[in-house]
Amino acid sequence: MYRLIRPVLFRMQPERAHTITLGVLQLTGAFPPALAVARRLFAGPQVPVRAFGLDFANPVGLAAGYDKDAIAWRGLASLGFGHLELGTITPQPQAGNPPPRLFRLPDDRGLINRLGFPGRGADFAAQRLHKARKHARTILGINIGKNKDTPNQEAARDYLALLERFADLADYLAVNVSSPNTIGLRRLQARQALSDLLAEIARKRRTMASQPAPPGSKQNEPSGSQPSAPNPSDQIASVSGQRTAGTPAEPPRPPILVKLSPDLSDGELEDALDAIVSTGMDGVIATNTALRRPRLRSPQAGQGGGLSGAPLTGLANQMVSKIRRLMGDDFPIIGVGGIMTPDDARRRLDAGANLIQVYTGLIYAGPGLVKSILNSL
Repeated sequence: MYRLIRPVLFRMQPERAHTITLGVLQLTGAFPPALAVARRLFAGPQVPVRAFGLDFANPVGLAAGYDKDAIAWRGLASLGFGHLELGTITPQPQAGNPPPRLFRLPDDRGLINRLGFPGRGADFAAQRLHKARKHARTILGINIGKNKDTPNQEAARDYLALLERFADLADYLAVNVSSPNTIGLRRLQARQALSDLLAEIARKRRTMASQPAPPGSKQNEPSGSQPSAPNPSDQIASVSGQRTAGTPAEPPRPPILVKLSPDLSDGELEDALDAIVSTGMDGVIATNTALRRPRLRSPQAGQGGGLSGAPLTGLANQMVSKIRRLMGDDFPIIGVGGIMTPDDARRRLDAGANLIQVYTGLIYAGPGLVKSILNSL
């Protein structure tokens, strides 16, 4: 069916096509019979995975950027995903960068976007999640980022506000310091800046963990759904691969991961990993979109913004392999970027990812990609 629909969608402006498909998924999620049909159509085999203290029905997730305001997560969950990462969500609403800001590269099976975190803000997304969150069958992550007009030296303020807002609604949080489309954001990946930011986030999480959780929150769920795996702060890994075992302990909630850029040099990557582990974060998401450009054939290849899709496949595989080699077997990695086929998914898992995420692959292969990947696994 998607082979028939895709030419129609590809004749539309990319952002318009995205709005329409998101609206269809929102309607699907609001209409129980449609939701039941979608679940039957797209259900794949169970491939359970445990990572950073959470149990996933399968390793395939949706990458951040598709549902920025948490409006269609019910419909998206019916497509067979083991988890959904919503956002990027910012504290205050913002328009993002001026259009056009999303470009297809059909000859390369890629996308370039320079959206710039458009969204309706934290309050809107939280309201979308609050009433129905306890009925979710799929693990939900929330990707968080600073507002465009928040200077880097005050960025912690935004991330701490988002941690406090979504700690009781998210299964995990993803700290986005690697989007190329918010000016200056990637400078927060530098070792000292990242260490300072993550240290404040860690302190805030510890403070929140010492306070009684509100009724109905994720922290008050039955103990069987609580994480039991050790936190990286209890089993510290250095970039040399040496590990010092600590006493396993109940990790603080929610698990927090950091999303990294594929454009980091080896030295920058090691610095970022040291900051992530030394502050007790729970893993990484590798990678965000890329500024670097391989040889591309599509007419829109010269557009500015972050590159995703097939041109990113090899680079993302290499980065996951580097992180696994540096951090050892136990460090949680979500692999994202250029997963377009079941073979791409298997290679990313073989490279060392515990979980994977797709986005651009859905645009080219359709929603059946998730089931195809699970069947191949």
